[in-house]
This record gives sequence, structure tokens and C-alpha cells, in this order.
Amino acid sequence: MKKFHHPIQDMAVRRQKINIKSGKGANLSWWQLSLIGISSVIGAGFFLGSGLSIHNAGASVLISYLIAGISALIVFAALAEMTVNDPQSGSFRTYAKKAYGESYAFVFGWIYWFAGLMIVSSEITALSTFTRFWLPNVPLWLFFAGYACIGIGVVLLGVQDFGTIESYLAILKLSALFAFILFALLVLVGGKSALFHSLSVHSPFQAGMFPNGFTGFWASMIFVLLSFGGIEIVGLTAEKLRDEREVTKAGYTLVIALVIVYLLSILSILLLAPWKAISSSESPFVTALSIFRIPAVGGIFNFVILTAAFSTMIGALYSMTTVLAALAADHDAPKLFDKRSKKDIPVFGLLLTLVLLIFVDLLSYILPKSVYEYLATASGTMLLLNWLNIILADLKNRRTYAEEHWTMPFQPYSGLIGIMIITLSIIGSVFHRQQRISLIFTLVIVFLIMVMYWIKKKFQQRTYQE
Repeated sequence: MKKFHHPIQDMAVRRQKINIKSGKGANLSWWQLSLIGISSVIGAGFFLGSGLSIHNAGASVLISYLIAGISALIVFAALAEMTVNDPQSGSFRTYAKKAYGESYAFVFGWIYWFAGLMIVSSEITALSTFTRFWLPNVPLWLFFAGYACIGIGVVLLGVQDFGTIESYLAILKLSALFAFILFALLVLVGGKSALFHSLSVHSPFQAGMFPNGFTGFWASMIFVLLSFGGIEIVGLTAEKLRDEREVTKAGYTLVIALVIVYLLSILSILLLAPWKAISSSESPFVTALSIFRIPAVGGIFNFVILTAAFSTMIGALYSMTTVLAALAADHDAPKLFDKRSKKDIPVFGLLLTLVLLIFVDLLSYILPKSVYEYLATASGTMLLLNWLNIILADLKNRRTYAEEHWTMPFQPYSGLIGIMIITLSIIGSVFHRQQRISLIFTLVIVFLIMVMYWIKKKFQQRTYQE
């Protein structure tokens, strides 16, 4: 009879090896990891980009968020199953290599890194833009450089301090969203006013569930899925948990909390904001609250968006440097990027990120603004490609796990459903011009990564022959 090993016991042994190598132990609780995930996921993209989703899909955007939540749950379940049964410091990139080989893992590892770079760039740009709300005369590039240095400084503090800061920022964002939901509930309860009657007549629900047809709903899916982008940080940070068995608790809490908060927030916007007033040029939260002429509402939500962008930025910084260190440890990047500080942070990976961010800052002034926006949007498409990679890797790797330790339910059907939703969402992006061009950018970046792999193999062959 084939002997299976207990995954939790094996995980403890492997974790010990990982910690011996890094010199650091685990020090995060499961709820801290959940808050880190929430803080990394809920960014300026949700507070600003949800307006575009509502504009495209109308009231059917609620269906979009429900489907996206199911997809995120499937992706995390796949990642959790691999993490519990085979804990690895490289997370999904290492699992991809075990499943489909070196070249596949090389491509997807670098895809995630490039996506992280563009996410960080776009979030810093959002931070800089919204800070000028209070300081309009300060140059944008100065804010960009300042936030880049502050973000890298936070990550250099180490995972414990980084986790504490992310936890506080997550609580702040959740508090703001729940306050908005509560306000909408109070308006609904006292809905006999003439203003509420006017809102009811002009609400998105009055325009029908699909005001722009099914194609509008379809085009909204990719933007909604991007609202869940960043849940991968749970897998990348899992080795820092005090109790490795709680990774599934942390992840499921994260995804379920996101689904509930997103659905209630979007429903509140649909109840408060007139249909024609919602656009992609302004946060729908600000649009909804401005109707009631609440004093300083612009400044309040501007601050909330700032905290959202900052927390997402530092979460992406941590994730991309962790993946770069894994690439370096596996000889898919210069070994220098796996060198760590006393607090177990890959400092040279952060230094490379800072240099590239400065380059992106300069490039954004040379290239048209629209091109920069397309590059930022392309990061979302690459994140969805990584979601596909996680599900595909789990479908292959789970064959090596003991059946009694499979943690992803309804397999392989749930995995196939997740693949179908993500693939159709990417295809649906052709209905939106910006996303069409972003797809082209994504293909170009994937091609460049494949060229990088070809150069690497040629160099290795030449070195071996010599």
C-alpha cells in the first residue's frame, strides 16, 4: 500500500527548513494575515474603479461581484490546498514549477512581478494625485518619489511591523465602508423624503438589470475581478503564520469578508446615487454622498482613498519582492535579489523596485497619459493569468496529495468553473477599448518574458559547454 505523509506534520518540517534558511520564525496570527489581505486588496481600484463597473453593468454589477467572489474563493481554495499539503516559500510560482516545469514557472513568476510593478506604480500615482487635493502647488513627481520611499521603508521594517501597519489600514478602510453602508441604511429607513423619492426614480435599478445589454455586464466582469486582485499575498505570507494550520481560516475569512463588504457597498451606491451621475471620472462613493451635501465629504473620502492606495501599494511591494527572491533562489533571477536583511526582507529586490519606479515616474511624463493608464490596466489582466496558473497548478499537483487531505471542495468541477469564469472575463474585455489595448500590452510583456527565458537558457548552455 502506498504510504501517505500527514501534510501538517510535513509542513512543520518544511517550515523549519525554510525558517533555518531565512533565520526568522513565524510571528503572524491568522486574523493579522486576513487583515493584511484585506488591506492589500481593497485599494484605490475599488473606490474609483467600481464606478466604471456600475456604469457598464448597471444593477447587474451585483451579479458580477457575486460571480467574482466565487472565483476568488475557488482561486484561494486551490492556493490553500497546495500551501497546506506542500508549504513552499515561493508559493504559487514553486507549485507551478512542480506541476508544469521550469519554463512555465519562469514565465508566470515574472508575469506576477511585472504585474506587481505596474500595480505599485498606479497606486503611487493615485496617492500623488489625491494628495494634491490639499497641496495643489507641489509637483506630482515629488509626491511620487516620496511615497515610493515611504512604502519601501515600511516593507523594510519587517513582516511584524508591516503586518501591524496593514492591519490598522485595513480596519480604517473597513470602518469607512461600513459607515457608508450604515448611512445608506439610515436613508433607506427614513425614505419618505422627497430626495429619496427622486433617487428611487433615477436609481440604476430603474434602468433595468442590464441597461447596456449583456455585453455591458460581460465587459464589467474583468474590472470586478480586479477588485479581488491581491489575495495571493495570503499564500506568499503563509510561512509567517504562527500556526500553519490556520492558513485556510485566514484566507476564507478574507474572501468572504471581501464579498460581503463589496456587495453591501455597491448595493448602497445603487440605492443612493442617480444612474446618470455615476461615471468613471469620480468615485461613486463621493458621487453618492455629494447629493446629501455633507460638509467636507470630498476631503474625508479623499483620505480614505489615500489609505486604500497606500496599503495596496505596500502589499504589492511585499508580494513582488517575495516572488523576485523566490526567482533568485531558483536561479531565474540574479542571486543578489535573494539576499535578505536581518528582518528577512530581500533588500536588493526593493532597491531594484525603487530604481524602476523612478524610471516609470519619468516615463509617465514622456509618454501620453493614456499609454500609462493602459500599462496599469494591463497589470490586472496579468493577475488574472496568475489566477489561472494557480488553479491549473492545483489540478495537477493535487494528484500527489493524500485524498483525505484535499481541501478544495467539488474538484475538479470547481476548478473548471473558475477557469471558465476567468477566461470568459478576459475575453469579455474586448468590448472595452482600454482593455483591448491592455491585452496587447500583456501579450507584449509575456513575449518579452519568453525572450528572457530563451536568453537565460542560451547563457546556461554556453556556460556548460565552456
